[in-house]
Amino acid sequence: MSASYTRDFWGYGPNPPHAHWPHNARVAISFVLNLEEGAELAISAGDERNEAVYEIVLETKGVPDRAMESHFEYGARVGFWRVLDLFDRYDVQATMNVCGRAVEISPWMAQEPVKRGHELCCHGYRWESLVYMSEEKERETIAKAVKAITQASGVTPVGWHTKSPSTPNTRRLLIEHGGFLYDSDAYNDELPYFVEVAGQSHLVLPYNFDTNDMRFTNAETFRLAQDFATYLIDSFDWLYQEGERCPRMMTVGLHPRIIGRPGRIWALQRFLEHIRKHDRVWVARRDAIARHWSTRHQLDNPQE
Repeated sequence: MSASYTRDFWGYGPNPPHAHWPHNARVAISFVLNLEEGAELAISAGDERNEAVYEIVLETKGVPDRAMESHFEYGARVGFWRVLDLFDRYDVQATMNVCGRAVEISPWMAQEPVKRGHELCCHGYRWESLVYMSEEKERETIAKAVKAITQASGVTPVGWHTKSPSTPNTRRLLIEHGGFLYDSDAYNDELPYFVEVAGQSHLVLPYNFDTNDMRFTNAETFRLAQDFATYLIDSFDWLYQEGERCPRMMTVGLHPRIIGRPGRIWALQRFLEHIRKHDRVWVARRDAIARHWSTRHQLDNPQE
């Protein structure tokens, strides 16, 4: 595996391009619901180990972990429906980060979002990082994940997001596979940008770990729903203020097993109530953001 790559600390510098979002929006908001239930590492599924991070951090070694598995099952059985219904209530079109194995087991988790107008983005096959994979294994994993999502839903994903980190080969392999419009394997900006990969221009839509409900677990940055709602609202308000001059993109990362709990779903509802009070907001699927950027900003690539 090649370890050579070039880091970019400059990006767009002090003068980012004007996004020209639809409806003259100051902020484009991308809600991403990660559907990983059934794709988590589990000895009972024939995996080499059990997932250790769920509602608590604890790795059970050598035997199946029924407690961990049941926490993931909650996301599919309960949280999934609760979040989709809330999106419906506020007319939100979101992106689903879908793991292939999850929808092999529960194809309705791919079919139902499509019925409701959401995007399916490829989130790998198992819920795992690719960083230690050989190039050939990663190539097989990408193809396997795409095939599983397409067979479950009838829709071929055009976006990719690795459970971080990815490998130096990932973007080249996405281009080699074909059909991908963008990836979200970066956390370094608040606007999309182009990179050159294998002689081609490739679009990156950065993702966020701070405006993300995963901070309820592991690091426990957020303990109460109000903590998460406040952070989301504060982030949005700053971007909205700044967006008068320089519109940006805000990503809200969600997981049905986390935000779907009754004590946490209030955070999402409060945020949705807050942003609906503002006129110049574009809530959009990531494929729509990618298509907009590809159409309007191909020549703004700072690396060209």
